[in-house]
Amino acid sequence: MLKLLVFICVAVIATVAVSFAWTAIGGGPLGLHGLIALSLGVLGTVGLTWALMALAFKSSREGWDERPDNPDRP
Repeated sequence: MLKLLVFICVAVIATVAVSFAWTAIGGGPLGLHGLIALSLGVLGTVGLTWALMALAFKSSREGWDERPDNPDRP
């Protein structure tokens, strides 16, 4: 449950930061649909990054990244 809360907090902070950055560089104010699209994009990106990093660590822990003893033998 704590990981989900951290995930949501990171996504909210990233969404707010990108929204402020967009306004600071001279972009127009984001409407409701723009904020929804931005939030979904950030959530999707953070979620995909989290999942891929979790798989990379799991693979490393279980030894899937190690070279086999005899690479010539199938």
